[in-house]
Amino acid sequence: MTAPAASVGSTPALSLALPVRLDATNAETVSRELMARLRDSAGGQLAEVDATALQSFDSSALATLLALQRLATEKGSRLELRAAPVRLVELARLYGMQDLLLPQTESKPV
Repeated sequence: MTAPAASVGSTPALSLALPVRLDATNAETVSRELMARLRDSAGGQLAEVDATALQSFDSSALATLLALQRLATEKGSRLELRAAPVRLVELARLYGMQDLLLPQTESKPV
């Protein structure tokens, strides 16, 4: 998300996977679980958020990603979003959050 790019071929120290659905009905639970994993990880490392499975979402997904980004920054870690659905990238742009959340994100067609 922000911070310098990782070296080519670097392996994330922490891998976080988004579920198939991330919306108002489950965002609190998903956010709490992902935040706990990130909070328990060592600081100063790469945390990769894998959005490969994400198919159904609303703006709650952006709120979850923002919360993860804030925590990663506080810990001195770098958060990277992988395989973001095109619609998520478009939603981030609509809200003016693309540079904060998706500066070098790979997107996948949905």
